[in-house]
Amino acid sequence: MTLDTVKNAEQTPEAGQPWADLGLKPDEYARIREILGRRPTGAELAMYSVMWSEHCSYKSSKVHLKQFGEKVPDNDAMLVGIGENAGVVDVGQGYAVTFKVESHNHPSYIEPYQGAATGVGGIVRDILAMGARPVAVVDPLRFGAADHPDTKRVLPGVVAGIGGYGNCLGLPNIGGEVVFDSCYQGNPLVNAGCIGVMKHEDIHLAKASGTGNKVILYGARTGGDGIGGVSVLASETFESTGPAKRPAVQVGDPFQEKLLIECTLEIFAEKLVAGIQDLGGAGLSCATSELASAGSGGMRVDLNTVPLRDSSLSPEEILMSESQERMCAVVEPDKVDRFMEICEKWDVIATVIGEVTEGERLEIFWHGEQIVDVPPRTVAHEGPVYQRPYARPTWQDGLQADDANKLPRPADATELRAQVLKLIASPNQASKAWITDQYDRFVQGNTILAQPEDAGMVRVDEDTNLGVAMATDGNGRYAKLDPYAGAQLALAESYRNVAASGARPLAISNCLNFGSPEDPDVMWQFAEATRGLADACLQLGTPVTGGNVSLYNQTGETAIHPTPVVAVLGVIDDVTRRTPIAFKEEGQLLYLLGETREEFGGSAWSQVVHDHLGGLPPKVDLERERLLAEILISASRDGMIDAAHDLSDGGLIQAVVESCLRGGTGARLVVPDGLDAFTFLLSESAGRAVVSVPRSEELRFTDMCGARGLPVTRIGVVDGTVADASAAVEVQGEFALPLEELRTAHTQTIPTLFA
Repeated sequence: MTLDTVKNAEQTPEAGQPWADLGLKPDEYARIREILGRRPTGAELAMYSVMWSEHCSYKSSKVHLKQFGEKVPDNDAMLVGIGENAGVVDVGQGYAVTFKVESHNHPSYIEPYQGAATGVGGIVRDILAMGARPVAVVDPLRFGAADHPDTKRVLPGVVAGIGGYGNCLGLPNIGGEVVFDSCYQGNPLVNAGCIGVMKHEDIHLAKASGTGNKVILYGARTGGDGIGGVSVLASETFESTGPAKRPAVQVGDPFQEKLLIECTLEIFAEKLVAGIQDLGGAGLSCATSELASAGSGGMRVDLNTVPLRDSSLSPEEILMSESQERMCAVVEPDKVDRFMEICEKWDVIATVIGEVTEGERLEIFWHGEQIVDVPPRTVAHEGPVYQRPYARPTWQDGLQADDANKLPRPADATELRAQVLKLIASPNQASKAWITDQYDRFVQGNTILAQPEDAGMVRVDEDTNLGVAMATDGNGRYAKLDPYAGAQLALAESYRNVAASGARPLAISNCLNFGSPEDPDVMWQFAEATRGLADACLQLGTPVTGGNVSLYNQTGETAIHPTPVVAVLGVIDDVTRRTPIAFKEEGQLLYLLGETREEFGGSAWSQVVHDHLGGLPPKVDLERERLLAEILISASRDGMIDAAHDLSDGGLIQAVVESCLRGGTGARLVVPDGLDAFTFLLSESAGRAVVSVPRSEELRFTDMCGARGLPVTRIGVVDGTVADASAAVEVQGEFALPLEELRTAHTQTIPTLFA
């Protein structure tokens, strides 16, 4: 086959090209020809197709995402914002923390183990590329119905992939969540987040500057895995009979990545790089075009020098390959030898594949023949921007009118007890220990809190006990009922979880998972959720440091629930003052913070007991969330509370049961005046938390709440320990649930389904 060179493209303008097969639209192909003044070569077409894909270019979401930069001002902590591999914030004492959440949804449905494993590997390299040492990972997951046969195929593989890759890297998995809903059948959501730590002066950016500087590709050899992954797999819907197109899913090697991490950190320590970029989605197409686009010159690459593990790969395939565990660095000529020495020490393959040039073009050659000559910004940053049509769905009013507050409620205390027990044992509310026990949560020795705590927390400095916390949340049922409020509730819950641990919320990342942008209903959901999140970030003062958009999450005509997952990062000056969820000391007083209303739209009770979704989600009061957070943080810092647990899915009873089981204690609850037992136990009103208060701190704590105007209600006492066979969660005048009965109901569901 004749090599398709730039010269050949100029001489054969009408040659047929497979642009449609690569996911390009007719107008996009025409635009490429307009940019180049000729038809693209095969290699150029490959680069544009992957870089202009939905996954890489954000062409349907850009017009909405710009709100995060326009509406939400950076706070004093922001060091690097949207546009780099990951955002960076100042956490004090000279430390900076970088964090991000991304999706690997479609690959994880096709090949659960490798899809999830390489999702972890990719987000870790994003964090590494900022100059940080990765210190922890989190994984928010969504699967189809728990008892569906395909969920039993997908979930064990995903969990094994996350654990297998992360455990081999020696990174603790400290957070995330697992949600089951039939809307995710065929479209599981496998989101992966990572936290990294560095000093301020160690921040690195993705840019290629300095004429004559060398471009070095290092890490694993390039193979045929993942070709077309972002342009075909992650940017198309699945047909109802299965995936429409099945390009090879990336294959990960965590041991190679561990060598790459240590090698890169030593290279950083010796200040050997002028710019760096990881190779993830779109592979070399992304790394070379983004480095050149962000730099001050051009770039020349000799593609035939790329180390391969498959010698039959064409130039186009090399440019599109998403083989894992690879990085691209820009290095001054006099530092190349030392760079290579460090790579050799760590047994990491490193090859000079090009250099920074004076011009403004990205030029790629294959055995001396030029196959790419493009303006790099047109590839990396100036792709198509769509104003997708959107409109409020015709069914939205009917969905909201189907009020969950009107569903039949338990007739008596016996039925209420049975429904509570059913809720506690339901797949979404049951213990996820069977899953999280497959992850190493404490490797490296700096994990302070991990699942099932409200937030994961790691120590940053072993001398001062400075630490950071992260929580991820997102309720697709709430967002289906009201995408604007649903996105705000996701932020509010993450914010509340971080504060409940004792950390001060600082900034957010997000992973926005939606159906096809070509559906006006879905685009309305996306536009509303993005607007809601931006407005909430503005009010809470939590800037968006970056994130990810995953679209086309649907099978045939059936889209997933809109699922904005929000990650909040917080800082805590002294991790020894953190607040766990466990009730531990008998006799401590239980207080409910916040107000409880009849709010059951999208609730766990409506799903588990009635298989119902309708009405409105809980109301959002962001000022109340801010006040609640201030109280929780102050109480933690000053030793006024021994435990705190936010109230969200499943309401008060779910939180109390989890805290009791975690601490091995019982609790005696009293229904407050003005509330019925059902609403008291199962409402999902936002802006609430339950805390345990030592008797010696009761007056100081309640005075603080009263002085700041936060509603506070004494609802019971910690009563009985695991050593006491009669220990139970008792709702006075209603029912009692022995601790062991609760533990059996809570812990056996997931192992029974998947073990």
